[in-house]
Amino acid sequence: MLSRTLLRCAAFALTGMLLGGPVASADSVANSTIRLAKIAIPGKPLKAFDISWVDPASAHYYLADRSNGTIDVVDTTENSIATQIGGFKGFTGTNTTSGPNGVVVTFSRKELWAGDGDSTVKVVDLTNGSIAATISTGGKKRADELAYDPQHDMIVIANDADDPPFLSFISVGSRSVVKKLDFPDATDGLEQPVFDPSTGMMYQAVPATKDQEGGMVAVLDDAKMAVATTYPLTDCVPHGMAVGPNHQLLVGCSLTKHTLILDDTNGKVLADLNQLGGSDEVWFNPTDNRYYLAETSAQNMGVIDALTMNFVENVETGVGAHSVAADAGNNHIFVPIAGPDPACPNGCIAVFSSVNGDRTGLPRIE
Repeated sequence: MLSRTLLRCAAFALTGMLLGGPVASADSVANSTIRLAKIAIPGKPLKAFDISWVDPASAHYYLADRSNGTIDVVDTTENSIATQIGGFKGFTGTNTTSGPNGVVVTFSRKELWAGDGDSTVKVVDLTNGSIAATISTGGKKRADELAYDPQHDMIVIANDADDPPFLSFISVGSRSVVKKLDFPDATDGLEQPVFDPSTGMMYQAVPATKDQEGGMVAVLDDAKMAVATTYPLTDCVPHGMAVGPNHQLLVGCSLTKHTLILDDTNGKVLADLNQLGGSDEVWFNPTDNRYYLAETSAQNMGVIDALTMNFVENVETGVGAHSVAADAGNNHIFVPIAGPDPACPNGCIAVFSSVNGDRTGLPRIE
């Protein structure tokens, strides 16, 4: 009789064949990431979208869908659309005034914040799916990527397309901008901020400056709402960032064939990987201890083992796949794909998992 492990591997290999995804050989199946499902989006074909986020406590995935001007909400246990939350600018013909953009959940099941194309931040009441507040950042173009600092109850969001680009520090409690921080030396906008609770600091990706063409990471003290220090980078042009174990900071370089892992306490390079790059959003999943990178130009999802800081594989995704988020509860990874892709003519959200990591049918990890 086949072992339970072999039966699961065979089942997932069959799933890959049925869905048209990559199928691993018997020798490589243990490390393989396969596509489990494709989620269709109601409304207009999915051609324009931005950042995504998973709230594992509520088992929901949120996608900034510019084509429909909505936040698309996916039930990650069913891999199906639960609802769409409207009220955003949508795609205006240029990304710099379109929305929604960055998304983050501040209070599980209750509140989501999203940047919009008119330099506002929308606060969504998740209990009824409505926009509860609109906060202006005072810019002329989009409020883009953002992060939540629960220690200071603060949202940090970037107006990347304004001149100069700037950050807004927003009090979650009062829903008001507390401080604006300009980056006059930035020459290519601002990208993903991310908060590390173990250091109490916010880390901001700055793609390029007048003195640092390869970009830098600005370390922000949210209590002072100021830059504490900077970590210069070489040949990177950082976009996505994710905090991993042991003070690891994964930096997704937008330059191809380059990805960095830094020590976020001092900026020391812990790993420099040349097997993957050209990334936008990146994600750390603490349940399987893997980083996932949305490699836009290569139409791949890169996978890195956070414990060894070694490259695992590149997995084929699809057109425009620059967004990625993983559900720590079942180890499903979500990558939106723009239409017209051969696998998703109208666009879709592709769902992946490693063969050994998938927890479909098992108790969720909270």
